[in-house]
Amino acid sequence: MSVSSHQVDGFPVYEVSPRSGTKTPMRVLYMHGGAYVFEISRYHWGLIAEMAERLGAQITVPIYPLAPPNDLHSMFGMVSNVYDAMLEETAPQDIVFMGDSAGGNMAVVITMMAAERGRDLPARHVLISPGLDMSLQDPAVLDFEKRDPWLGIPGGLEAIRHYSAGIDRSDWRISPIFGNLAILPPSLILMGTHDLLYPGTIAFAEKARSAGAQVDLMVEPGMFHVWPLIPTVEARRARDRIVTYLEKWQRGSSAANASAPDAAQAS
Repeated sequence: MSVSSHQVDGFPVYEVSPRSGTKTPMRVLYMHGGAYVFEISRYHWGLIAEMAERLGAQITVPIYPLAPPNDLHSMFGMVSNVYDAMLEETAPQDIVFMGDSAGGNMAVVITMMAAERGRDLPARHVLISPGLDMSLQDPAVLDFEKRDPWLGIPGGLEAIRHYSAGIDRSDWRISPIFGNLAILPPSLILMGTHDLLYPGTIAFAEKARSAGAQVDLMVEPGMFHVWPLIPTVEARRARDRIVTYLEKWQRGSSAANASAPDAAQAS
């Protein structure tokens, strides 16, 4: 594994590439989870390393500022700056936003912020157990909390209090389910049925599809929050699904690019 680093806004950004060098034009911006209050973990790095090798892609990993003392303005501002720098080096049609939990939330919000700023948007999303409706208003959340061995509503609300800068939980910057879902790129969403975020994720997928977005949804029965990060049989199945999803897209993209000159000549 080849790893280098630089800084953006005073925070580290790591560039992870396969040992044999990149084999595709794909570049992944990986946003780690942790409720915006916890650092990246070894489980994240394990997934990132595997994805880099299997996809033959460079993966950019911003170690964004955490709450407290930071809030969403500095967090999302730093990652937006990382994305802007990526756009100077990589065509947007080759960029994937991938994130787990809070990182999945960030991936969608950063995309919405980029659309507001008139910036090019990434070509694909891969969202692992994302927090997409953090209003937690759906009564079903109470039932799913009983099944969830990891997450709890009080802890989630406390994390939101720390990072939200006083913005209401129903604002799209906190809960992107309330944003403009029509602008979203094709997305793969992975969710387990023993995750208190399950109701919000299913509602997000349905709402996004109704808005015209293309959403592939993988639901793993009995699985808990961010299970693809943990070395299990179910995680292997999830990681294979991610690789298959992105490789299929890359093959289609390469074929389209190859036929573009012929189409231009014909015109």
